[in-house]
Order: sequence, then C-alpha cells, then structure tokens
Amino acid sequence: MTKYQGQSGNGRKFLVSFTILLIIVVSLAFLNFSSLNSAKDISEAITSLPNDKILGLSNFLTSENSRNQDELLNKIEKLNKRFFQDQETRIIRLEEQNRAILQELRSLKKPPSDASIRDKLMYLYSYDSESKFPAYIWQSWKHGLNDERFDPKYRQGESQWAYKNPGFVHELFNDDTAHTMIRYLYKQIPEVIETFEILPEVILKMDFFKYLILFAKGGVFADIDTFPLQPVPNWTPENVSPLDIGIIVALETDSSSPNWREDSVRRLQFGQFVIQAKPGHPVLREVIAEIIESTRVKRVESQSSPGGESALKLTGNTNQRSMKISQWTGSSIWTDVIFKYFNDYIVSSVFQKVTWKEFHELQRPKLVSDILVLPVKSFASEVEITDEGKITDDPLAFVKHYAAKIWKGEK
Repeated sequence: MTKYQGQSGNGRKFLVSFTILLIIVVSLAFLNFSSLNSAKDISEAITSLPNDKILGLSNFLTSENSRNQDELLNKIEKLNKRFFQDQETRIIRLEEQNRAILQELRSLKKPPSDASIRDKLMYLYSYDSESKFPAYIWQSWKHGLNDERFDPKYRQGESQWAYKNPGFVHELFNDDTAHTMIRYLYKQIPEVIETFEILPEVILKMDFFKYLILFAKGGVFADIDTFPLQPVPNWTPENVSPLDIGIIVALETDSSSPNWREDSVRRLQFGQFVIQAKPGHPVLREVIAEIIESTRVKRVESQSSPGGESALKLTGNTNQRSMKISQWTGSSIWTDVIFKYFNDYIVSSVFQKVTWKEFHELQRPKLVSDILVLPVKSFASEVEITDEGKITDDPLAFVKHYAAKIWKGEK
C-alpha cells in the first residue's frame, strides 16, 4: 500500500512538469510566429506605400537628422567662439601686464655712472633697425590749443596732422609739459635734463626736445608752422620697404649762389622742422650727445669769461643769432651729424665718401644707408592751399612749411 502511493505521486509530478514544459514551448512558438508576422506586416505595409509617401518619410527622417547636426554644430561653434574670446581677453590682459612690467623695468634701468654720454643714451634707448616706425606725431608750441593766442593758421595745421593720420597718437606739448616729459624720459641721465634746463632760449630748448622725444619714442616731429598735405605713410616710396628706413628727412636749403654763407651755415642743409625716425637711432643719439657737449663747453667758457656769468646767452644781431642757433641745436648741427653718420662705414655700411654733392638739386627721394632724403619741395612745398582745402596735385609734396620765425625773441 505504501509502495503504491509513492509511485502514484511521482507519476503525477512528472505529468505536471511535462504539461508546463509543453505550454512554454507552445507559447514561445506562438510569440516567434507573431514577431515574424509583425515584421512581415510592417515590411509589406511599407512596400505597399506609394513612392511619394516613402520619399516624404525619407525627407522627414533626413531633415530631423540635419537639424540635430545643425544644433550640435551651433553648440560647438558657440563654445569655440567663447573659448577664443576668453583667450583673446587673457592675451590682451597679459600684454598690458607685460607693457607695465617693461615700463617699470625701464624706469629702474640706470646706466653706469662712469659711462660716456653716448653709452648712457644707447643703454637707455637701444636701436632696432628692423622695427616699424611708431605711430606718433609730436608737436610743440608755447600756447595751448584753447589759448586765444594760438594762431588760427597753426591751429589748422595742427588739426590736419591728426585728421590726415587717424591711426596715429598726436600730442602737442608746451614749454612746461615738454620739460616734464624730458625729466620723465631721461631721469636716469641727469646730463640731459641739466642741458635742457640751461639752454638760454626757447628755440634751443624746442630743438633739443624734438631730438630727445624722437630718440626715446620715435615717430614724427613736426614744427607748429607746418601743414600736412598727405598722410605720413605716403612719404615712403613704393619701391622701398619701411623696414629699411631709420630716418626720413628732407633738404632745407640747397644753394647755388656764391654768397650762400650770408644766409646759411652750410651750402646744403637737411631740415629738422619735420623728421620721422625710429627710436634709438644713432643719428639722434649723436646729435643729443654733441649738443650736451657743446653746451657744457659754452658754459665753461661763459664762467671763465670776464664777469664770470654762469647763465648762457645768445649774442649778436638777428642774422648772427640765427647762425648760432643753427650751429648749436638747429639745421647746421643736424646736417653735420647726418654726414658724419654717412661717412662712418661701420655704422652706415656706406663704403664711399658722401658729400653735399650727392644731394645737390635732388628731385627724387634718395635712400643712403637707412636715411631717406627727400627733395626740398617734399617738406617745404610751395603749393597753395585754397579755402576749400584743395591742394595742387604733386605726388612728392608732403608738407607745407610756413617757415615763420615763430620763436624769434622768445626766452
């Protein structure tokens, strides 16, 4: 009895297990059959669609994909733009910090006390021949722009320098601001400041100032009695690279008269009422050094003369005084220094003697070493400026010079 019951229970368990397994197999077979039928139905449904419907569906899917790609590209472009803007801001900030550091280092830079005046100047402002001309225009005048004594003719010229050269920094100095600027730029070289302060007349100080500001900062210096006819970049001929030029000057006088000594110290002279120069140029360094040395000699001579006056003075009639000014700080010493530079082959790389004859009756710009010499008419043009501002068409007329004795009698 007991044995029979055990066998009957095992039989039932087997039957139940078999039934469950059969149900699972049938269910899986049914599901697989349904999936195949569904895929087949979808395939048949798509196949049965008209062509225009299929094309529309394809275009829809393509447009959705393109839109997603465009959105992604826009996001990448915005991130890229933001990155570069941040980078540019950081670069500008670093450049400003770098300039401030260099300025501070320069202010702390002091030449050896036992160095010569030329070495001190070179130590303070070195010359880079491959640099560009700085975009500065410097002028000086005894009256400020708002002073009613500022001659309207000179005011017009001053405004035109800025108008015709919009990318340039344009500064007008008076006697006081010029003195302050020199004390700032040359505080490490007391000989420069001392010379500037003891020069007896304003015209001497302003001549000295133009060399000093150009040596330290570079750019263009233009006397107040000048009127620009063309922008500064037009001064450089098309066949000459500005990188090959260190100074641009024009002839001031070029006499063929046998009596030229009555009106001028030199038969041919380079003008210094308009100069363009790169900072640290050797010609500027030499003219500054020679003015300092000659002023020192004049002071010693003045102190050792009867009466022992320490203050320097210009004596003689008008013509004599004019000649002395030219030799002390003006066109005469400027011309001598330029010819000295030309004939020093070590610094100029000119291996033949250069004399005034090289520039006599000059009609076209001429580059000698790194100095571009222009004809008289370039910086002292005689063209007439009409009330409407029209100017005679002359490609080499760059500046009109009124040549007024504006500093005469000023001390």
